[in-house]
Amino acid sequence: MNRTFRPVTASIGVSLFLSACIPGIEPPARAPEPAAPVPMVQPLPASPTVDSPPPQTGTAPAPRRVAPRTPIRRAVPRTSPTVALPRDPVATLPAPRPSWEVRPVTPDAREIAATTYIVRPGDTLRSVADRTGAGSEAIARANGLDAPFVIRAGQRLTIPGGRYHLVRSGETGIAIARAYGVAWSRIIETNALAEPFVLRAGQRILIPGTTTGTPGATGSAAAERAAAFTLDVDDILTGGEPALATNQAPAKPSTTPARVLPPTAVVAAPTRLSSGFAWPVEGKLVKRFGAGSSGERNDGIKIAVPIGTPIKATADGVVAYVGDGIAALGGLVIVKHGDGWTSVYGHASKLMVQRGQSVKRGQTLALSGQTGFADRPELHFELRRGRSPVDPLSQLPKR
Repeated sequence: MNRTFRPVTASIGVSLFLSACIPGIEPPARAPEPAAPVPMVQPLPASPTVDSPPPQTGTAPAPRRVAPRTPIRRAVPRTSPTVALPRDPVATLPAPRPSWEVRPVTPDAREIAATTYIVRPGDTLRSVADRTGAGSEAIARANGLDAPFVIRAGQRLTIPGGRYHLVRSGETGIAIARAYGVAWSRIIETNALAEPFVLRAGQRILIPGTTTGTPGATGSAAAERAAAFTLDVDDILTGGEPALATNQAPAKPSTTPARVLPPTAVVAAPTRLSSGFAWPVEGKLVKRFGAGSSGERNDGIKIAVPIGTPIKATADGVVAYVGDGIAALGGLVIVKHGDGWTSVYGHASKLMVQRGQSVKRGQTLALSGQTGFADRPELHFELRRGRSPVDPLSQLPKR
């Protein structure tokens, strides 16, 4: 503008007009604070997520995934904030940690040299084991002794050498194997352990392998051994129960999830299978038992079902495990049925029973999901006799 207005009122009017029309006169408005991000996976509202970390101030809580070591494939666009994505967090009833986490083991095995022991008057096999530091079962095997393991004064006994771990009350096979960085299955074979695989306090078991787990090992080394130990179904079945203390009897199963047995309690499993097996869900069979086309082995079958489908107990039994400790299977329930039979239910999104709870055939154990390494919403279902997986289709009713 070239023209100058001298009257004061005109000058004020022009100033107001310019301030309204010309950008940049006033300082820019402060940008609004960004909204907190919406989590891509919505936690299940019915019960809290297992081990979910507390949310930080100003940040939406990030749900815990069952298998953090494997990249997660997204089945829907990331822009959808309301759809539950594959491998959702597993919701469960409040439950204590498993016994192998509650009672860690110190790797203080004693190295024993092979030797010969001459039996003294009044000796028993147990007293010989206490004197030599070897395991009584190992001594019996080395000398061909059978129950009731009678020995006589003057008898020469071969004492097998090796690393012997003294089992304390509440210790589990899984915790012992983790402490020494040895597969529990190797410890089973070395000690000829058999059903029901329950250790007892005061028992000495032979630890195979090198002496990396001897006293004096650093805490970091123990942590590395524990981190390297991977859990599988066989470990839970054979090494998941805590060692019985002297004169301790197994706990009676509870009839309701409201009564939770402590992790140090040994759960009494059924002795007899009360009935035949029923299908745990109704759905499409998408993977059969045995070796797959790419060479991987499936120890059960996989049945495609919608997320949230009730998973039913295949037969009467007692719950041996509830949790998500096996990454590939996600939410997991294991039930013992008697006569050596066990059923396994994986990929669940919600767990509705507790360890040590007695269940009836057809009772809901969990809700189906897509947790772990599931390819779709499905149930992973196994039957085992002893330590051997059995094709469920050979035991279930024909459809």
